[in-house]
Amino acid sequence: MSRVVNVSNRVAVPKGGVSAGGLAVALVGAMRDSGGMWFGWGGDTHPADHPQPPARTQRRAGTSYVTLSLPEPLQELYYDGFSNGSLWPLFHYFLDSFQYQDEQYQAYLAVNALMARELRPLLQPDDLIWVHDYHLIPLGARLRTQDVRSPIGFFLHIPFPHFEVLRSLPVYRELLEALLAYDLLGFQTETDRQSFLDAARTVWGRERVTAGGAVTTLERLVRTGVFPVGVDLPETARSAAKTVLSARVREMMHGLQGRRLIIGVDRLDYSKGLLQRFAAYQHFLEDCPQHRGKVTYLQIAPLGRQKVQAYARIRRALEQSAGNTNGRFGDVDWTPIRYLNRNFPHATLMGFLRLAQVCLVTPLRDGMNLIAKEYVGAQDPADPGVLVLSDRAGAANELTDALLVNPYDTRGIARALKQALDMPRDERRARHGKLLEALRANDVDAWRSRFLSSLGGTQEQTRLEDAARLAH
Repeated sequence: MSRVVNVSNRVAVPKGGVSAGGLAVALVGAMRDSGGMWFGWGGDTHPADHPQPPARTQRRAGTSYVTLSLPEPLQELYYDGFSNGSLWPLFHYFLDSFQYQDEQYQAYLAVNALMARELRPLLQPDDLIWVHDYHLIPLGARLRTQDVRSPIGFFLHIPFPHFEVLRSLPVYRELLEALLAYDLLGFQTETDRQSFLDAARTVWGRERVTAGGAVTTLERLVRTGVFPVGVDLPETARSAAKTVLSARVREMMHGLQGRRLIIGVDRLDYSKGLLQRFAAYQHFLEDCPQHRGKVTYLQIAPLGRQKVQAYARIRRALEQSAGNTNGRFGDVDWTPIRYLNRNFPHATLMGFLRLAQVCLVTPLRDGMNLIAKEYVGAQDPADPGVLVLSDRAGAANELTDALLVNPYDTRGIARALKQALDMPRDERRARHGKLLEALRANDVDAWRSRFLSSLGGTQEQTRLEDAARLAH
């Protein structure tokens, strides 16, 4: 069995033998089965005039976790600058938040080159190398310049934009060229895959893209595929059923005072549609006076990327909106919105999700959205709640029995909230059953195994090509 080497911006080193979330568990499972390695930034920085510190290696349950320190000046330019100031808004279609500085792009290239140099001595000839997400698009090309012939796959966890949006980036051609260093490109949805292929046809000509959706180069055939990320349903259900009885979740239940719970769990980000969601809840309270005082909306929105100005603006706007709603509709014993800028342990979140009668997942654009899937898995099948889901989330392609909404249509979301709260149990159970079927078909193990199986197929093709060259 080939060793699996995962490469990502950050490395989730298990604490106490347990990884933090479902996606990390899936990656750890792939590496554990093959004696693999997870490589990436460990979160530390060092002064630019200091030599590069040795990588730190930790062993957990048969897997190596190798973490780097990054030069302090480069880290902010690479991460807050190009990755999250240029690529994140562009790939999510937020051109008003998009900015480009060549200094930041050069830092992005420098960090990718550094990571490739540090990774190269650790690789073995038969490794399957799996690179994750937009922070590391050039990494495969950097490895190829160091004569790495192993199969390298790239999976994009966020959307891939239409070419007319992509071309706003001055270096879009360079990034597209970098993607051709990979043997397999994985996307969350067919829409994302087609956006990439359309860009390839536009830049290199239609003849370079095969009927099966691969891009031909002189060095390799770059295959593409759709691999929707899933969740670990049995573990989600087990965790939710257990932690709903914990002291923290019982405290939440007591605080509701018998009211029904609407929940949202999102990182604080302008792509998540939180301002529109808060406005929709206010419309709901205006239009449905019968529900006033009988529901509580809990929005958990942990802070992140605080150095990016757009996030500071949205935080202020959300605080103002929540205060307006609570001041207008609240009472001495009822706070309509509970808005928390903090994180909770993953298990505790599963308990909160199980408690909720409605889950609001309304991103303006999202690669997949695992909270939507975890909510379905956390629910009690005998008396499940209702998922209200944005049709702009990748998960909407699978979860068609959720209440699908346009995230910009605040009145439409308000109507969906009323429909969800008024929905009879038989309909809720029927919808939930179909959602579970969809999740079982694309769970986290299926995502992992399908991608690695496809990437392994490129390994066999490379061996055949090498044998043919030797024969001649």
